[in-house]
Amino acid sequence: MNGHIRNLLKLQALDFGETTEVSESQRQELRNGIPQPILGHYDRLVARGKKGVAVVRNQVCTGCHMRLPIGTINTLMQNHDIQLCDTCGRYLYLPEETTPPAAESAPVAKPASKARKRKAPAQAAV
Repeated sequence: MNGHIRNLLKLQALDFGETTEVSESQRQELRNGIPQPILGHYDRLVARGKKGVAVVRNQVCTGCHMRLPIGTINTLMQNHDIQLCDTCGRYLYLPEETTPPAAESAPVAKPASKARKRKAPAQAAV
């Protein structure tokens, strides 16, 4: 399923002029590799002037800036199915996390806690 989204991203880059070298044979080859229902939905979005694929960052769709349900994020992380944003209708793409190597740092010292004041014991009434 992730291959269809990658093809849509390449097609989107060609459609919106993000790449300089555009050949019609490359465009047609990409379109042939995408199933017709997915391509039809993508074309409807592009016809309205919208990008068809939005990247998910911090559980937020970058197309409409709305927070996504955790079930949608989970499905994207497992690469089981293609997901649409419930708000804007764009196909969602979760980029592979490239975490930089962890820098070795000194352990963080905890700040000293303040001493608690104790209440004086109540004196018994005589």
